Amino acid sequence: MGEKAISAEGVAEKDRLNEDNLDAWMREHVEGFAGLASYVKFAGGQSNPTYRVEDQAGRSLVLRRKPFGPILPSAHAVEREYRAIAGLHPTGFPVARPYALCEDDDVVGSAFYIMEMVEGRTFWDGMLPEQEPAERTSIYRSMIGTLARLHNLDYREIGLENHGKTGNYFERQINTWTKQYRRSETETIDEVERLIEWLPKTVPEQTRTSVIHGDYRIDNMIYAPDRPEVLAVLDWELSTLGDPLADFTYLAQNWVMEGTGTASLGGQDLAGTGIPTLEEATALYCELTNRDSVPDLNWYFAYNLFRLTGILQGIKKRWLDGTASSAEAEERSKRVPELAQAAWGFARAAGAPA
Repeated sequence: MGEKAISAEGVAEKDRLNEDNLDAWMREHVEGFAGLASYVKFAGGQSNPTYRVEDQAGRSLVLRRKPFGPILPSAHAVEREYRAIAGLHPTGFPVARPYALCEDDDVVGSAFYIMEMVEGRTFWDGMLPEQEPAERTSIYRSMIGTLARLHNLDYREIGLENHGKTGNYFERQINTWTKQYRRSETETIDEVERLIEWLPKTVPEQTRTSVIHGDYRIDNMIYAPDRPEVLAVLDWELSTLGDPLADFTYLAQNWVMEGTGTASLGGQDLAGTGIPTLEEATALYCELTNRDSVPDLNWYFAYNLFRLTGILQGIKKRWLDGTASSAEAEERSKRVPELAQAAWGFARAAGAPA
């Protein structure tokens, strides 16, 4: 009996892949692949379009590719993602099993990689409204424990010594985001000017270097269907070598900021919810990474919001230039001044002069 025709039901024409090329490539490079049967594109605004691919034997895999067309050289780094999970998977760290990387744009139109399809639960609301308090506690402890596990790995032993630069991570990042902000500056914002002056002078000493994820939050992981265990951490395109406190304080920011995203806990009354307080989350992270304490979180919160201000200022510039025309771009642009004010508020709490 012959193989069935390939189905791409619901995939928009602009998102279609070269099916014959993909089928031939996967047969050659993915162990046990039984021939392409169908594929669908996951909904959502992933910066790297992602598909569920099924073979003729009913096995599901995930394809993640760069966008088609011109992109910035360092953006949408699927190669970086693949190498990160390829280094981490053999250690037992929870990532999807990587199968193969294709850097030849001619196969489907852009570089892509294939990984295991991990079935489980994704939580989009950090308050976990569908869960009982004990389950919430376990889910958060698992998330923090998984982050500690990442930071405790020796990046040299797992072949990721070239995954980024060493040296002080925050110094490099402040320099980068200052340049990015200046390129897209549309008006003078006093708080940003103060941050640009104050942050480089007050960078905390970096005492450890590890692989860092870069966007570690609860909706970037898949939990087991029946227990509070992280099965896979997703979206490694921002991963690099850096100060592990960059990841932890990015996660911790959710406890103090309101309305910054689905993972936000700011302004919520956590009493009785089972969700740990920021103090409890910090104590657990310190225990699991063998730290006595972490430095003043306010400095890191000021930095994180300075970075976010730079990102949104870039969106604002593109919106004003007419190259980012969505209503969402306009709304996000309006948040630049309030984020700058919030960042400076944390800087003041960390000791910045009035």
